[in-house]
Amino acid sequence: MNEMTGMNENPLDLLPEVLLAASAVLGLLLGAWLPRRRQWLTGALAGAACTGGIVAAAIASAGPVETAFGASFAIDPLTATSRIVILGGTLLVLALAMPRRYGDPRETEFYVLLQLAAVGALVLAGAQDLLLLAAGYLLAGVPGYALAGFRKDGPGTEAALKYYVVGALLGVLMLAGITVLLAAGRATAYPVLRSELALAPAGLVAVGTLALLAGVLFKAGGVPGHFWVPDAVQGSSAPVAAFLTTIPKIGALAALYRLGVVPLADADLPWAGLVAVLSVASMTLGNLAAFFQQDVKRLLAYSTISQVGYLLLPVAVAGRTDLDQEALLYYLAGYALTNLGAFAVVCALPGAHTIDDYRGLARAHPALLASLVVCLLGLVGTPPTAVFLGKLEAFSAAFDGDYAWLAVVAAVNTVASLFYYLRWIAPAFLTRGPAGDSRTTSRTAAVIAYGAAAGSVVLGLLGGTVLDALGGPLAP
Repeated sequence: MNEMTGMNENPLDLLPEVLLAASAVLGLLLGAWLPRRRQWLTGALAGAACTGGIVAAAIASAGPVETAFGASFAIDPLTATSRIVILGGTLLVLALAMPRRYGDPRETEFYVLLQLAAVGALVLAGAQDLLLLAAGYLLAGVPGYALAGFRKDGPGTEAALKYYVVGALLGVLMLAGITVLLAAGRATAYPVLRSELALAPAGLVAVGTLALLAGVLFKAGGVPGHFWVPDAVQGSSAPVAAFLTTIPKIGALAALYRLGVVPLADADLPWAGLVAVLSVASMTLGNLAAFFQQDVKRLLAYSTISQVGYLLLPVAVAGRTDLDQEALLYYLAGYALTNLGAFAVVCALPGAHTIDDYRGLARAHPALLASLVVCLLGLVGTPPTAVFLGKLEAFSAAFDGDYAWLAVVAAVNTVASLFYYLRWIAPAFLTRGPAGDSRTTSRTAAVIAYGAAAGSVVLGLLGGTVLDALGGPLAP
């Protein structure tokens, strides 16, 4: 392990994380004495912290690749991109939530929990040590449990309970895996593990890795840690559902990719085959379960499980091709923007809970329907949206990494997913809804939906330029 020096203990290396954590603490203190109608100031502070963190991450991305705090946190293109996407996504969720939370007695607590969960996702993305990875898991998880049940109603309580029980179980399993890998590699730092695990007993490494993967995939919402997703998403409020299906997923998938490239790269372990099986299971199960869903949040929940399957393609071939890193990072950015756009439409129509409730949307709110169409077809992978290019890059990475069969399975699943997205879109065009033009909408959420849909298209059109900026070596 690298010796800790004054330079790599500089808190400015973790400026985005520090800004968000400091904003959470300061916001909690402010909320204790601000009157109820001024609690929105803590939300504004959170938005300022996210914005400052994005700027700091963009500036840091132009610097050299390095590690901080005894090589436990990596500062490289993977961390930089994850920071920008996580903070940008958190900013959008804040904008979706603030009008709904205005004047709520627990408004400040909501913003604080949101920020702490986002800090956990940031830690997951940059962790270069198994102990820090576990800390990120807990920090992203515990506030998430509270957010899922924040409404304190029946469905919310059930959502929080299922989320917590599965998270606690797989968290313990993850810690057991870390213990096994510590015994096998005699260290927790990734660079040391890379050399030590190559000499360790293969069975020990395999057991530890499987247990570790179970925990990280819970945070990503993929098989086998996917059980919580549909109930937690359906039972929580729409902004919380948008957060839970997007922000922790980014940190977890970045962490999975780093595990495959650094500590497990030379281990006697069929990493590619293992992740490929999990990819197929996630995309297939998510699509099959989504086919006949009527509740739109539950449909999007299963959609996010299937998206994890596609996002695991570049993770499966990590280190086997030059396309893996750019494919994963670009796909994560495109997915975050598109998925948040779809949830923004759900937030904009608070009274529409099922597919039938969207009947006649073309007449009542054509611009909102256009945003929904762009986002849902974008999740399928329709050009020129960002997810289209992200999937294309992911498929190319799988082909280049000698996993052509995985790309073929993913392509078949992509075509199959079109069915349930069209089940949602078609009634909005073909029939007139009973609510007609009197359907209530949230103006702020509608504007965010328009922006996210447009952003997905713009990111897709600028894909070549963006992809070129996502390359570069990871921290040693």
